[in-house]
Amino acid sequence: MTENYLQNLGFESTLRAEKTSSTHNLTWRYRHAHAAQDGTYLYAEHPMGIDRCRLSTLPAPLDQRDVLLDTDLHNRAALETAISSFFAAHGGIGTLIAPISANTFRPYRRQE
Repeated sequence: MTENYLQNLGFESTLRAEKTSSTHNLTWRYRHAHAAQDGTYLYAEHPMGIDRCRLSTLPAPLDQRDVLLDTDLHNRAALETAISSFFAAHGGIGTLIAPISANTFRPYRRQE
């Protein structure tokens, strides 16, 4: 599964920093571009080096009970079915969420 595939399913990177060529900045957590009708967000993640993909309503679920789907990284059918089921259970696809913008650090400068 590639980043392009996840983007085709409607996911966008949650990486707030500007993209660099560093391997430490590879995106592995995504948010669906649309919220559900009830306002719930859908997140997908696949930790680097682990061939698993998890769907959740939390950006970084720590408890297994918060994970909606945990499947093989290349099981596209299960992922697509889980996304459809999520939106069906939450009243359908809702509004488009504002894109995640870069969060560039800018130090405070006093006006004297």
